[in-house]
Formats: sequence, C-alpha cells, structure tokens
Amino acid sequence: MSLTIDTHTLEGWHSTMCLIRAFEEEAIDSFRKGRFTGSTHPCIGQEAIAVGAAAALQPTDQVFATYRGHGHAIAKGADPKRLMAELLCKVTGCSGGRGGSMHLCDIERDFWGTNAIVAAHIPIAGGMAMANKLRKNNKVTVVYFGDGASCEGAFFETLNMAALWKVPLVLVCENNGYAISVPTHKAIPNADVVQRAQGFALAGVCVDGNDPVAVNQGVAEAVHRARQGDGPTLVECKTTRWERHSAISAGKYDDEEEAMKWKTVDPIPRFETVLREQGISQETLDQHRDEAKRVIADAIAFAESSAAPSPESVADFVFA
Repeated sequence: MSLTIDTHTLEGWHSTMCLIRAFEEEAIDSFRKGRFTGSTHPCIGQEAIAVGAAAALQPTDQVFATYRGHGHAIAKGADPKRLMAELLCKVTGCSGGRGGSMHLCDIERDFWGTNAIVAAHIPIAGGMAMANKLRKNNKVTVVYFGDGASCEGAFFETLNMAALWKVPLVLVCENNGYAISVPTHKAIPNADVVQRAQGFALAGVCVDGNDPVAVNQGVAEAVHRARQGDGPTLVECKTTRWERHSAISAGKYDDEEEAMKWKTVDPIPRFETVLREQGISQETLDQHRDEAKRVIADAIAFAESSAAPSPESVADFVFA
C-alpha cells in the first residue's frame, strides 16, 4: 500500500478508531447492565468508514447518520462524555437526554443527528444540501445509511432530485451484508449497491470499507466533486457487522464460522499492520488502545453521575 498521508494523521485515525470501538463496547455492556433502556446499535467492525470519511470533511460540513451512528458522531468530533450521557438519557447529554442512542445530535459539530427510521434521513440530508447550494456557502452534506435503506423509496427519490439539481451531497452506503437479519443477496438483485447510481446519472464508487485510507480517498473525491458544483456521489463501503442488529439481540451469530471469518478482517488490527510498516511502534498503538479505554471509563462515570432531566423541563425544546 502506497500512502501519501503523514504518519501523525494516520496515528490520529487509529486513535479515533480505538475510541469508537471502546465506546461501542461500553454501550453494549451498559445496556446489558440496565443503565439505559430502548436499545443501541453497535458499529463494531465498521470504524474505518466513520474515521476515513470524516477525515475528508471540513469542520463545517454536515453529517447525518443512522441509528448505528455513535462512531460517526465521535469521528465528527463529538465529546464521548456527552454522547454517553445521552445514551443514559441524562441532562448533560448532547441532546439534553431527549434523544438517547438512536436520535442524538451535536449541532455544534455539524453532526445533524441519527435517525431510527430506515432511510428517513436521506431526503433530509438532500434538503440540507439543496439549501447549501442556494446559499452558496461551499458546504457539503454527507449522509450514511445501510444497504437496507438503499431499497427504500426515499433513497431513490433523493438520488433522482439530487442528481437533477446537482446538489452538494455525498451518499455513503455502509454495506455490511445484512438488513437487520436479511442477507443483502436476498434483497438486492445488483451485485453492488453502487450500481444504482447509474440509473440516475450520478457518480458512484465502491471501496473497501474496512480500510480507512480507501474510504478516505473515495469520500475525498466525492466531497471535492460536490464542492466544485458537479453534484452528488454514491460511495459504497463494503464492510461487516460483528454483532446482531441491535443490543437487544447483541451477541455472536448463529453461524460461528461466519462470525470468525468476519473478525479476521477487523479494521483496527489490519490498519495497525499498515501503521507498523510506516514506522509507528507497537507501543504507540497500544497506548492508543489504553487511552481510548480510559476516556470511555471517564465517559461512563460522567454519565452515571449526571442528573436526569427534571419533570419541570418536559416542555423544553418543544416547538409546537
């Protein structure tokens, strides 16, 4: 692999990937211990997408994510303490305890929220991208979604209008092979989701979603195209999902052999091999892992010690 990215930047990517992994592991553990209700959808095994894509953005570029969006929020710069507090529905959470795991946002970081309804956020992102074009503010909007969402009408409608109006939108499909429990090959006749871009005359690229460098290069080209006024791009990231759909059923897959096969493409140790080839020591990589665990330990302590929203505040943030 030939890299033109400086080692300091690569180290930062590794550190953030470790932070996301530690956050998700704690989120699953906290759910099992009853620290919060509802559910949570871990992105373990998909950290390379969030980190590689975020590195291609400007701080003022906007991001929308699915209910599996904690990693995207962290990669966009959100504070793990406030994110963990939000999962536990505390007043110190990034959404004041109103959003929980599946509806959190951090507007200060231009992370415009996760969404629990499959594909519902895609047209919202398209609308924001259209607003950016009209305002001529040079911002790009990125929206993440799964392979299942690419079968929804909202996806096709957004592709159609975004391509027609050449809005600065980057659509990132995280194809982990399953829509809840349905294998992709049983739901999508195309070999690749990115093939669907052809029907709307927009650019499309398929990348290795377990390689942050490949993701970064694919998304960076799409962001450049959008910022230049050349319209949207569909970026498909081939990846895996270690856990089942959500923490309610989190655990190993029934097919243990398949689960182990997926874990051999774990993006973190795979990326570490590349980093060692670039001269980064194992000691440094271990420090990143240890620091991530420390940060997340502090985050859960902060969340547990924070207060829940008071009954008197029930009408706060209600606009109608």
